[in-house]
Amino acid sequence: MPQFKYEGRTSTGTTIEGVLEAKTADEVTALLRRQRIVVTKVKKKPKSMDIVIGSGVKNVEISRFTRQFAVMIEAGLPLVQCLDILAEQTPNKIFSKAIAKVRDTVSSGSTLASALGKHKKIFNELYVNMVEAGEMGGALETILRRLADYREKADKLVRKVKGAMVYPTMVSVVAVAATWGMLTFIVPVFAGMFEGLGAELPGPTKIVLAVSGFLKSHILQMVIAVIVLVVVYVILNKKKTTKFYIDAIKLHMPIIGNLLRKTAVSRFCRTLSTLLQSGVNLIDALNITAKTAGNLVLTKAIHNAMIAISEGETITSPLAETKVFPPMVIQMIGVGEKTGNMDEMLAKIADFYDEEVDAAVAALTSMIEPLVIVFMGGVIGAILIAMYLPMFDIIGQIKG
Repeated sequence: MPQFKYEGRTSTGTTIEGVLEAKTADEVTALLRRQRIVVTKVKKKPKSMDIVIGSGVKNVEISRFTRQFAVMIEAGLPLVQCLDILAEQTPNKIFSKAIAKVRDTVSSGSTLASALGKHKKIFNELYVNMVEAGEMGGALETILRRLADYREKADKLVRKVKGAMVYPTMVSVVAVAATWGMLTFIVPVFAGMFEGLGAELPGPTKIVLAVSGFLKSHILQMVIAVIVLVVVYVILNKKKTTKFYIDAIKLHMPIIGNLLRKTAVSRFCRTLSTLLQSGVNLIDALNITAKTAGNLVLTKAIHNAMIAISEGETITSPLAETKVFPPMVIQMIGVGEKTGNMDEMLAKIADFYDEEVDAAVAALTSMIEPLVIVFMGGVIGAILIAMYLPMFDIIGQIKG
């Protein structure tokens, strides 16, 4: 629906202005009059032509908004006033506009969940469904607090995994760059000197010179090959059929696969636990969890679990078939399902695996650092030895 900017006065004489969604200006005027506002001006708002990549809103900003929103609701502030304050104090203009639109939609009589659902790029299905459950159960402040806790823990987990990837990646890039620099800039200097001597070169020296020559003459082709590989990966990762196999390979990669598997288990348990605690039924909770799993192997397992439950079976068998969940986790979920305390059991598993992720991150960092150092030392040492071997032979001949 089109948006209308309005100006008016309250019953106390205070001047106010804002934006409302409606079919016509008359509908806006009628709505404001029901709120005892004297309308002085109503004008259709022109459509904005802002170009935004993604949502334009960071996860940490949504988490902060949720926490502040929960605190305000718990303090007894009216819903529209909370949204108005949050829209004004949010520094991100894109997010501020979105909150203002949510406020205006709520002001026009819509539910908060419905208003949030119009901004799917910012508020995902999990967020909207939890808010809807809170509104229906009359416990919006509790749900918002729980949602804030969930988002903060999820963001913390993502930061840990990203942090674990950044350091090894940077060290590896430096190692490769240093090796490439030696082979393309330093080794050719030695090659020119060896040609002037005209002596027979040792085998290791010939190999290093051959690698150096190949890199210098095929650098453009190698750069193009890397770009092509990246583009092919991006394309394959967007198609569901191939992304499933890519996700499966990621989970079984040495070292990193263990970290990704633990992260997936923690995320699944935390999401499902939060939804169940918020009053969302199991099938709907699993459906939302599947959409936010972040790994198609896990998504397929969750869909299989939904089918199994609808047929009267347990949730554990489809999850066990993925080989992603350790036997301990499957058993604990099974116990939770039998005792009716699945939400509490899932929360305990998520807390445990958050600690496991911490340990895995520390192990990954401590393992990769010496490996990269040994690699750099070995490669650079081998290059230097190969370059100095002909000199040692020449010196030996002179002494002889």
